Amino acid sequence: MAVFECAGCGAELTARLTEVPLPGHAHQRYRHDLLPALMEPGTYAVDPKPWGPPWRKWDEVGEEEAAARGVYAPVYSLSYGAEGWVVIAPGDGRGMRLIPERLDGYCYGVDGREGPNLACERCGEPVATRIDDCAKWQAVWLQPEAVRAVPSAERPVEETDIPPVTAEGRWDPRWEAEVGIALAHLVAASDGASLTVPSGLWEKVFAPALAVLLPTGEPRMVSVDDVSMPPAMVRWLGLPLVKDRDEDTPPGPWFPFEPDVGLFLDTLTRMPAVREPWLREIYDRVRATRYRVVRRFCLPKREWNPEA
Repeated sequence: MAVFECAGCGAELTARLTEVPLPGHAHQRYRHDLLPALMEPGTYAVDPKPWGPPWRKWDEVGEEEAAARGVYAPVYSLSYGAEGWVVIAPGDGRGMRLIPERLDGYCYGVDGREGPNLACERCGEPVATRIDDCAKWQAVWLQPEAVRAVPSAERPVEETDIPPVTAEGRWDPRWEAEVGIALAHLVAASDGASLTVPSGLWEKVFAPALAVLLPTGEPRMVSVDDVSMPPAMVRWLGLPLVKDRDEDTPPGPWFPFEPDVGLFLDTLTRMPAVREPWLREIYDRVRATRYRVVRRFCLPKREWNPEA
């Protein structure tokens, strides 16, 4: 466990926190919804990738410099912000105040576009970025060079169950995020060959997208070992479809499951394998039609037309 304090004056900025893996949906943009907190209370995670401003466009950076920064396919822009941001639940912050001139956002809240918008109450130095705008998970991101971790006594963290369907009967956006990420790894590992998945929830969340992205032919069966997802989700893949379970379970959504295409693409950009012609073709095809391709995931492959 750790408590994070201001690197400048030593003031405590957080409660006692236990480190957990960075959620796959940490940078997910989800529709126009007001989303809950990204992190469970009492936990923190570290993002190893650069995050936040300044940003540089792909044409300015070029392929060689982008590859040196771990990006292997074209993106609109690359972050040249710091690496190692620490994310916590907003309720676990202590001793910080908002910076009034840095509270811009897209719609309902702040999104950190102007850089850190929280200052240490004691010394006034910027130390973190509060995110609570629509379409983004609510979080406080501690600026790596502005804070330091002080070890504290450990305590166990209970794993939170993550059913695929919310209490309102909608697909959980965390599932859409993690399946989008896992889908990128599956496609990259396929070497361009056809894949199939077991029946049940597996088929519901993976099969339509795999049918669109990969060619037809004798398929290889995907197993649990092939999928990198949180254990709280993997166990659900082996259960019957939601509609076949007990009466207390919310009915399954009437609309098809849609993997997060943005995270699918972002995951591919950080794989050197995306420079292989067959995988780059898939990346380019999805990127060119990203606002329509998810709708094609519920259609037979022969009906999918990128120009439609």
